[in-house]
Amino acid sequence: MRLVLVAIFFYISFVPVKAIFRPAVISNRRLPNDFMIGCATSAYQVEGGWNEDGKGENMWDRFTHAHPENISDQSNGDIACDSYHRIKEDVEMIKAVGFHHYRFSVSWSRILPNGFANVVNMKGVEYYNRLIDELIANGITPIITIYHFDLPEVLQELGGWTNGLIVDWFEDYARVVYRSFGDRVKLWITINEPKQICHYGYGDGMLAPFLKSSGIGEYICARNVLLAHAKAYHLYKNEFESIQKGRVSLTIECTWKESGSNSTADKKAAARDRQFDFGLYTHPIYSYQGDFPAVVKHAVKERSILEGFPQSRLPFLTSKEVNYIRGTYDFFGLNYYTTQYVVDAPAPHIGMPSMDNDVGVSRYSDPKWFVGTFEYFKSVPWGFRNLLNYIKLNYRNPEIFVTEIGIPVEENFANYENIKFHNDHLNALLDAVQIDKVKVKAYTVWSLMDNFEWAKGYTVRFGMYYVDFEDPERKRTPKLSYQFFKNLIKSRTVTNKLDQRFVKH
Repeated sequence: MRLVLVAIFFYISFVPVKAIFRPAVISNRRLPNDFMIGCATSAYQVEGGWNEDGKGENMWDRFTHAHPENISDQSNGDIACDSYHRIKEDVEMIKAVGFHHYRFSVSWSRILPNGFANVVNMKGVEYYNRLIDELIANGITPIITIYHFDLPEVLQELGGWTNGLIVDWFEDYARVVYRSFGDRVKLWITINEPKQICHYGYGDGMLAPFLKSSGIGEYICARNVLLAHAKAYHLYKNEFESIQKGRVSLTIECTWKESGSNSTADKKAAARDRQFDFGLYTHPIYSYQGDFPAVVKHAVKERSILEGFPQSRLPFLTSKEVNYIRGTYDFFGLNYYTTQYVVDAPAPHIGMPSMDNDVGVSRYSDPKWFVGTFEYFKSVPWGFRNLLNYIKLNYRNPEIFVTEIGIPVEENFANYENIKFHNDHLNALLDAVQIDKVKVKAYTVWSLMDNFEWAKGYTVRFGMYYVDFEDPERKRTPKLSYQFFKNLIKSRTVTNKLDQRFVKH
């Protein structure tokens, strides 16, 4: 029996999943009765009010003011969508579509202007209290993300996510947030997208704090993010759950990696790339074994020694830390945007360390895939289904909350390709739920409205509402996808054939 299980695990890990799961032939089907559809934003991307009512400076404030040349349109989030002054309008927009939930983040520096819990900005707390109360009054479930990229600048100057003390700083911040809002909020995301925080922030320098320390910075960051999440999770379980009755997890963006061929080398390369891309964060939390993936530990240590380091650049977790992190979830928070083909690559030359060299693969896309206005985003619905199945098979079959999904398109109002993306991916999701028996409980559209998309500024638009950033009033106008989701949520039916109103002719 043991040999059979090993054989099944090997098959699941290395055979292209696309070949296992076949598309459904059902043309129409109902959403499950308990299935939630909602939308999402984050504090820095929509709030504005960057220095109002006692808010402290965060690292995006600092960087966009000091280096506007590194943002595509030299913009910043000083005003953004002006959500800080438009709570009722934001909630009316959410309610008009019929969304069941709204995922938003609280700004660490708006709550704790100095980064530390000794000073709490009550005006910041009041802002989020008004937002939460307005959502609940309109029948919308609030989902709070405690941290979504906007670290207080004072903490970044102390090393940010590469300083081990941030584990305790984050716990202190989480305690203030739980105490302030936990009587009404029952769904929590501790940290959004560890890969983006660590790899893009401290590795290749694409996001704040824009540090380039690939092969070192992101690994130190990864360890601290995992421990910080675990601290916030255990804090809730020990001090708040018995009274507040909420659920806590984190959100991880997972790019599906498909083998580019049936060769053993390419299958192993795709499996390896998955572990570096998201397994670095999912494996310690969701697997039975815990810890960083073995293939990652081996690859980084081997190259570290060859590069002359006395030990691995990946700081290993102690057995105590492995046990502390493992199992710190109540559901799987998933952000999905795209898929890549992966093939094995010759071992990179030994020189400067980098995460790409540690992985040792080449990636490519099918030219037939639809590409969004930002090259990274490509529509691959079958990759989404494969990923959902991978999570089920490898991570203890958890409940999955899709906490972000979307694609940016050129059309400002008649956003046909955005509608097609969501319809195709909802069909793939229902294939996973109804045929493969994956436990997906929520689908969250990124995003409610066009907003500040980090280093791309306002040049990339995901929103269901168009925002006129040239208008001092930040006028919001519904796009065609507004009507699509309004109809879908009302009917609770997904179809393989789109209504002609939503098809580009």
